[in-house]
Formats: sequence, structure tokens, C-alpha cells
Amino acid sequence: MKELDLLKNHWKKSTVGFEQVSENEIYKMIHKNSSSLVKWLFIISLIDFAFWSIVLMVQSDEKYTAKLQKYGVEELFYWINAANYVVIIGFIYLFYKKYRSISATDSTHQLMQNIINTRKAVKYYIWYNYTILVISFIISLEVAFTYEKSGFFESRILSILLQFGLVSLIFWLIYWLIYGILLKKLYRNYKELSQIE
Repeated sequence: MKELDLLKNHWKKSTVGFEQVSENEIYKMIHKNSSSLVKWLFIISLIDFAFWSIVLMVQSDEKYTAKLQKYGVEELFYWINAANYVVIIGFIYLFYKKYRSISATDSTHQLMQNIINTRKAVKYYIWYNYTILVISFIISLEVAFTYEKSGFFESRILSILLQFGLVSLIFWLIYWLIYGILLKKLYRNYKELSQIE
């Protein structure tokens, strides 16, 4: 975006004749950059989906399935996972539509609105994933309280809580690092557009 900053500064200092050309150039650069950012959001969401799908497949071995059956939560986890797949695929489709929408945008106002909507969708996606994480750990705690009344009960609860803390930390680091950087760049584009509109 250094080129955009230089062009913008030159545009402000120059004559009216150059001003109109520069405004169009600035818009084109922001438009191209925004389209690229949303394309990356779409690609990363696909990678994210593939990664968690692989994790689930690796985790769902016979031992794990037998444990779910023993605790009577196999069907519950099945429906949670099924609903999760539907919602995640829905978000991926939404990101794809946002990318197509921004690519086809031909006005500053529309582009600004699309940037706002895309940022909201990504934030909802992050919060949705974290909510699913919390629900999974709550179910794990409930199972531990209900079925694991043994000498290892306290250590099991502590283990679940430590895992939740560690996974939450990793979750926020990854999601806010990857998605956060792209969202900040989109917001910067939005601010630039608001100045030339």
C-alpha cells in the first residue's frame, strides 16, 4: 500500500486536472487490493475447513468411537459435527460470494459496503468456531462429572480445563493472527475509500 499512499499524497497536492485521474487510480488500486484480500479469506477458510476435517477423521478411531458410545454421547457428537459442517460450508460459500461481489463492484459506495459486510462475516465465523470449541469442552466436562467418578476424577477435570485453556490460546493466536491481519488491511482500504468518496 506504499504506492497508494504516495499516489494519494500526490493527488492532494496536484491540480484539479490530475485530481480526477488520481482518484480513479486510487480507487482501482484499493479495489484490486480488497478483492485480493477477500480471495485470501476464502482460500484460508478452505484450508481451515480441510485441516479440522482431517483432525476429526484422525481423532475418530475405534477407541474414540467406543468411548463416545460408552458415555452415551455418540449421537450428540454426530449431530453437532453434522451441523458444524453445514454451517462452515455455508460460511465458505458466503466468503466466495463476498469475493465475487467485491470483484464485480463498480462504485466506491458499493465497495465500502462490501468491505464492511465481509469484515462482519469473518468476525461471525471466528466467534462461531470459538463457540463450537466451548460447547465441545462443556460436553467433555459434563461427561467427566457424570461418568468418571473415580480416583482420577480431579486430575481428569484439571486436564480438560488445561486443554481448553491451551486450545483457546492457540485458537485466538491463529485466528486473530491470520484473519486479523487481513481484516486490518480491509479496514485500512475502507478508511482510504471514505476519504476519496
